[in-house]
Amino acid sequence: MADPFGGYGHLRELAPVVRGRYLDGTPAWFITRYDDVRTLLLDRRLVNTPASVPGTTDEDPRLKMMDMLAIPEELRPYLLGSMLDTDPPEHTRLRRLVLREFTARRVLNMRPQIENITKRLLDALPELAVDGVNDLLTQYAYPLSIQVICDLVGVPGPERPKWQEWGEDLITMRPERLATSFPAMIEHTHRLIKERRANLTDDLLSGLIRGQEDADGRISDTEIVTFVVTLVLAGHETTAHLISNGTAALLSHPDQLDLLRSDPGLLPSAVHELMRWCGPVHTSRLRYAAEDFEVAGTRIARGEAVLLVFVSANFDPRRYPDPERLDLYRHQSGQAENHLGFGHGIHYCLGASLARQEAEVALGALLERFPALSLALDPAELERRERMQLPGHWRLAKLPVTL
Repeated sequence: MADPFGGYGHLRELAPVVRGRYLDGTPAWFITRYDDVRTLLLDRRLVNTPASVPGTTDEDPRLKMMDMLAIPEELRPYLLGSMLDTDPPEHTRLRRLVLREFTARRVLNMRPQIENITKRLLDALPELAVDGVNDLLTQYAYPLSIQVICDLVGVPGPERPKWQEWGEDLITMRPERLATSFPAMIEHTHRLIKERRANLTDDLLSGLIRGQEDADGRISDTEIVTFVVTLVLAGHETTAHLISNGTAALLSHPDQLDLLRSDPGLLPSAVHELMRWCGPVHTSRLRYAAEDFEVAGTRIARGEAVLLVFVSANFDPRRYPDPERLDLYRHQSGQAENHLGFGHGIHYCLGASLARQEAEVALGALLERFPALSLALDPAELERRERMQLPGHWRLAKLPVTL
């Protein structure tokens, strides 16, 4: 946790498949090299739900995590029934129903809204400084990502402060904060669906409600709520930390920062490189072998857990020349996405295009508005004081800067 780049990198060079344990103690095979990780992301013999393993009688290991988080039994389906935790054909059905509304056109059309939210937040930053220092994570990245989700879903303006509070509580994953916020968010979203059904608009929630009447596959209220919760859990936190990690990386690499300032057209490729170099997610969720098979000469038995290590794959010298170097020219315009920051295959991040767009707008506007922006701490001190040690994640607790 102290040095996942070096630690997982050491494992990668020792072996492509390493035996270890997940954070809840579950034994797992760690897959460390780029080609193997990318291949397994496409392999249908790896499943996300233990119940999809033929003949399994073991207790679902995900329940350990539910117990650790003290999630009540009646609320667990909202976490365990998401697209992140289902397999075909159920996953295919849910993803198809959601993608009919969560389209590339809808995301592209949100750009003016994202730009307006960004402008408001940037306008407010100087007044929020304490002794000349701003925290870009709590004052910019977090508010931006949750407000974009609220715009997407269609949360009314007066209710958005509650959503920001719930989002902050959910990403802590602390049982004492989840105990009130998680049930409140579930109840509120059910109520929002009921209200919206009586007054449909053009937002995502209305589109999903309209889809309930289609003959080719209904989506239930519970499934809609589960998707909204997934958006908050998977979209709010990760996008905010992509923006904060990316800002810290650029301010720590003045040569790359100068390139971006001189050529804002580099932003799309810059976001791809930042997602590779300092993306917020370092590992997959646990996956399970649906049958016996081999990976790089190592036998993985049916039912055993597998952890795909994105951070070691994204720094694999077999795939990337000089992988430790931040290089905004690494991902050329028009080139297919080749990093694994958003995953790959049928579970590729549903909100990847929205996250990229938010990061492009947020970073571009921030650097344009504040040309003298700098870290308030030495980069090494920032890492020592503010980097959170969370298995599988790469997050700052704060990002102190001077404007």
